[in-house]
Amino acid sequence: MQDKVEERSLVNVLNRLRKDGFTFDFKVSSEGRLCTMEDKHTYTPDQVRIVDFYRFEGESNPDDMSILYAIETNNGLRGTLSNSYGPYADAKVDDFLKQVEDLGKNLDKKDK
Repeated sequence: MQDKVEERSLVNVLNRLRKDGFTFDFKVSSEGRLCTMEDKHTYTPDQVRIVDFYRFEGESNPDDMSILYAIETNNGLRGTLSNSYGPYADAKVDDFLKQVEDLGKNLDKKDK
């Protein structure tokens, strides 16, 4: 992965991640499972690895802060999941990702 200092916008990072094979868009379902937008595949926290993450801040408004996760599943699907910070954050996403981290899926520096 490239140096994060070079990244300027969410769109630039998404485009680069797509080129690197992170082509799926993930969400967290109401049941608390990670799934593709089409709900064709679902995953529990122990079936997911966070490969990298990127934080973004709005230029003029702190409410525009967000985070983008590059994720790989146990069956090889690679994609992204985004969330906001603060009051606009999706609690389901936060809860799911906390479980991933608790299961030892912390970032592995050799992937960078």
